[in-house]
Amino acid sequence: MSSFRRTPNGMADRRFNGISRLRTSASPSGHPRRRYRTIWISDVHLGTRGCNDALLIDFLDHVDSDTIYLVGDIIDGWRLKKRFYWPERHNAIVRRVLKRAKRGSRVVYIPGNHDEMFRQFAGMNFGGVEISKNAIHITADGRRLLVLHGDEFDAIVLGHRWLALFGDLAYAALLRLNGVVAVVRRRLGLPYWSLSKHAKKKVKNAVAFISRFEDAVAHEAMRLGSDGVVCGHIHTAEERRFGDIVYYNDGDWVESCTALVEHFDGRMEILHWAEEVAARTAPPTAPNAMRVREAA
Repeated sequence: MSSFRRTPNGMADRRFNGISRLRTSASPSGHPRRRYRTIWISDVHLGTRGCNDALLIDFLDHVDSDTIYLVGDIIDGWRLKKRFYWPERHNAIVRRVLKRAKRGSRVVYIPGNHDEMFRQFAGMNFGGVEISKNAIHITADGRRLLVLHGDEFDAIVLGHRWLALFGDLAYAALLRLNGVVAVVRRRLGLPYWSLSKHAKKKVKNAVAFISRFEDAVAHEAMRLGSDGVVCGHIHTAEERRFGDIVYYNDGDWVESCTALVEHFDGRMEILHWAEEVAARTAPPTAPNAMRVREAA
């Protein structure tokens, strides 16, 4: 595994002095923009129909941060090789990320297995975006977190690439069905719900694989002397403790639409954005509606 770079202490504070002068206006929905110290997102899979681009754009329009980590599989090179698909919404996501870098946010891109073509550029900077195979993040409360995509711990990807590619085709088919379900639910006025995520939870083998994956990643963080680890890859947002090691997975923007954030006191939180959008756009409850009519 390649060497890790430690972010100098104080860098975040110096950068935040610049970030604090950024736009403070409300988001497009009229809600105030939230500000976090750090944001982690992964498994966006731009270039596929399964990408929940509308939810991700909404997320990026509602949050700001000092640092943002793109923890792999941001662009799906596997799918783009088979069939090119790149709508304007995917350009909009790229523009939003580059705009953050231009305005002073630190943007670190750690390629995964689906965008492994960018790993050859590790150590380089493009448009303010740092490309790295992995990183060490120092939280506000002084903890060292290993940040990596996680595919290096997937025995299927390492030992049987043909099986991984076959599995990718089956998963893509499930995501297409997931898109059909999403359209039907939207027309019925129902909130977003992931069929593929539900199916994965019901399959015992998938649950067992996720458990082994989490244990392997946490063990690697312990071996390297870190206090915790942040990864993606398995599309399952999670926060778990393995002894003294805290394991964080930021999830994905295909099934669960989640992000991991660090508050300015070092506290970590997983944001489930589909649920937040559903709560924001839900009609007022009956008591609230009654009060509005009484006030009128």
